[in-house]
Amino acid sequence: MPATQADWLHLLAASERRCEEIVHLHYASGAVDPEWIRVSDFWPGRARFGETLAARSPAMHYPHHRQPDVSAQLWAVRVPVTRREPLRALRLPVNPALHVFALTVETVR
Repeated sequence: MPATQADWLHLLAASERRCEEIVHLHYASGAVDPEWIRVSDFWPGRARFGETLAARSPAMHYPHHRQPDVSAQLWAVRVPVTRREPLRALRLPVNPALHVFALTVETVR
């Protein structure tokens, strides 16, 4: 990614189980900071880590079928970018239970 003066990472995510993982933030200076990414379960329930409910589906949708009456939810998750220097890259955790559908960077104003 182009070097960006970032404030937050915003993710649209779900987890097959509650996930607490590390995302590594890589800066233009070569520094790398670990930050927590915490995502609640996609099964109906409350946010365990303070996320905001982004979407809820009344059915599970699979590539070749739909399972009615089994709802799922997506979470809006924020990860802080605490270093005041340009963010150059990020490395998401390798965890098949964590599903990231979208990611955007909020820049410093």
